[in-house]
Amino acid sequence: MTKLNKGSHVVYSIHLHIVFVTKYRRKVFTEAMIEDMKGVFSRVLEANKSKLSDCNGEPDHVHLLVDLHPDNKISDLVASLKSASSRVIREKYKSDIDKHYWGKAKLWHDSKCIVSCGGAPLEKVKQYIQGQSGGRLSK
Repeated sequence: MTKLNKGSHVVYSIHLHIVFVTKYRRKVFTEAMIEDMKGVFSRVLEANKSKLSDCNGEPDHVHLLVDLHPDNKISDLVASLKSASSRVIREKYKSDIDKHYWGKAKLWHDSKCIVSCGGAPLEKVKQYIQGQSGGRLSK
């Protein structure tokens, strides 16, 4: 059973799997950096009425599972997540980051992967929607 969130005039369940990769796929991140990013991601999402459900990564990318509030524009939220995490990681781990990037080179690649997830498979939802008239509507 899908857990529904409630807000002012809205009931929702929106889950996104988001992947960010480092610029040039450089193997930059340590476990400590990824742990610090989790805190940054959580704060940005909470400020946008959303929640970080899970987060992990490898040296060249991170995965986020986001419980998204429908008031958000996904592209703006992603930009905020990348900007805030880059700023914090570059400040805290300057000497480590400088080994991989110099000057004002970006930490994150411009691309991202965003996949909706959770709930029933699309075919089940389509079947449910198609079955809604159930003879109650006149033709």
